[in-house]
Amino acid sequence: MKDYQTAFLKLALKHDVLKFGAFTLKSGRVSPYFFNLGKISTGAALRELAQAYAAALQASGLACDMLFGPAYKGIPLVAAVACALAESGQDLPYAYNRKEAKDHGEGGLLVGAVPRGRVVIVDDVLTAGTAMRESVKLLRTSGANPVAALIALDRQETGPSGLSAVADLERSEGLKVIALVTVHDVLEHLTRENADAATVAAIRDYQARYGLKT
Repeated sequence: MKDYQTAFLKLALKHDVLKFGAFTLKSGRVSPYFFNLGKISTGAALRELAQAYAAALQASGLACDMLFGPAYKGIPLVAAVACALAESGQDLPYAYNRKEAKDHGEGGLLVGAVPRGRVVIVDDVLTAGTAMRESVKLLRTSGANPVAALIALDRQETGPSGLSAVADLERSEGLKVIALVTVHDVLEHLTRENADAATVAAIRDYQARYGLKT
């Protein structure tokens, strides 16, 4: 596991981004873990999170021209990641969208840099991928070329199509999905840190039932 992945998982556990128990998902499945990046709510934690996102993007080797953050969670994320990249010498423009078009002032749905070139969409997680597809459509309509989605966690869980949300998005939209960590990375970290055995067993059982078969 890379250093930025370990740092991210420690941050997620410290701030209860990752919680364990029994959580009913939108799909109706009862998951032994829940992921909520909204728990990152201090400046120091956001800075550390952005550094992990920036490291993941740079480690991917993907070339891009700008960043885009979907409303709402993607807005602070994309700004923070742009700052983290600038600190490491890569100064990229960024933009984000409103949920509803503004009919006064500058108007429109988009705020920030004009979408152009190869765009990386920065968000927290993929569930059904609906919001990500809306971002892809918005960017393409604006004349840009969305090439990748940068997310925090890949649950590696099958959906209605038989594919994971990540694989389904990659196939349907032609995007590369870059995840800071996968659920297998979470399990590796928990095992290495001697986490509660029942928690680890519950996640393994859940993945055996709903996870990708490799």
